[in-house]
Amino acid sequence: MEDQKQNTAPGDESFLPQLPPLLFLASIFLINFTGRIIFAPLMPTIEKDISITHSQAGSLFFVITVGYFLSVLGSGFISSKLTHRKTIILSATTLGIALVLVSLCTGLWSTTVALLLVGIGAGLYLPSGIATLTSLIHSKHWGKAIAIHELAPNLGYVLAPIVSEILLSLLSWRGISVLLGIISMAMGAGFARFGRGGHLQGEAPGFGSFRALLRQPAFWIMTILFGLGITGSLGIFTMLPLYLVSERGLERSWANTLIGLSRISGIGMSFLAGWATDRLGPKKTLVCVFFLTGLATALLGVFSYPWVVVPLFIQPMLAVCFFPAGFAAISFIGTAKIRSLAVSLAVPLGFIFGGGAVPIGIGLMADMGAFGLGLSMAGGCIFLGTLFSLYLKLSPSSSRSP
Repeated sequence: MEDQKQNTAPGDESFLPQLPPLLFLASIFLINFTGRIIFAPLMPTIEKDISITHSQAGSLFFVITVGYFLSVLGSGFISSKLTHRKTIILSATTLGIALVLVSLCTGLWSTTVALLLVGIGAGLYLPSGIATLTSLIHSKHWGKAIAIHELAPNLGYVLAPIVSEILLSLLSWRGISVLLGIISMAMGAGFARFGRGGHLQGEAPGFGSFRALLRQPAFWIMTILFGLGITGSLGIFTMLPLYLVSERGLERSWANTLIGLSRISGIGMSFLAGWATDRLGPKKTLVCVFFLTGLATALLGVFSYPWVVVPLFIQPMLAVCFFPAGFAAISFIGTAKIRSLAVSLAVPLGFIFGGGAVPIGIGLMADMGAFGLGLSMAGGCIFLGTLFSLYLKLSPSSSRSP
């Protein structure tokens, strides 16, 4: 019960004392997220090495997403038998082993199996990570805390393309995968020794919990919004290196450099989005985010180089603003008892669409000679999130219910 008391005791309302464990969680999330997206900047090299098409490259990202979906969906069963803390350790270790296995693959099918394991290892983290975070931080600070936690994927978007280019001058793409795997396993060991929180067991998905959650329209709307929000960030990011290299004629090193630099603004924007979520509320923040992100994404597929650089830098700055508002909103669905279940369902379903189906769709359009149109169509889908956000109804009191 220690974690629950930390979330509700008046003496724990101060935010600063909780920063160290929060930053530790964010560091684990950084390696977790980078392990999933590192293959996007490496994909032009991987395509040549294992001889695959653009659509097959897109399918590899879909495979990671499928593994992630299955893992997040089943994470409640695992954390209910272990604890959130042990589940986080298991995630980091499994991901590290899977990344090492990817480096040993020489063909499409073996790579597919190994990347499925990457998704499975990575997917165990998020529900337990969010549950641990919300147990350590008072609910009035959730917007800021989640914004800090979301620094991890924002930094991952910056570091993955830039670091991959630096390391490719020293290592092969296989060596990079091994190095990241070793770091992931080391982070898991570090959390086992020094990490805080997560001592409670998770909520195993049961019929009653499922029924209570699935009866809430807000859950279904959030599932759609997560799909569209993930489209704007991960879905577009995974195909951007291929788009800039094969469609806009940029050198791979320059394309990855631009993509990495364009993600730097997301670090500050995540904090701004967390502040806006606390001040304006998740709903108003989401409406603005989807409207602007959809427009910027559509322009990515229209402009040629060098004008494409303008939406290239604006689009990620807007897209990252979804996650603080999105996770804050889903934390107000149902009771605290089923909060991790809501994350376990909505997030992976969103990843199946935004991180899996969208890259495949863009890849198929690319193979038909319409790469830019595929990106613009994705932007149109994101824009629809504006309408869905308007129908979202949240109950603030639900986050404090037992």
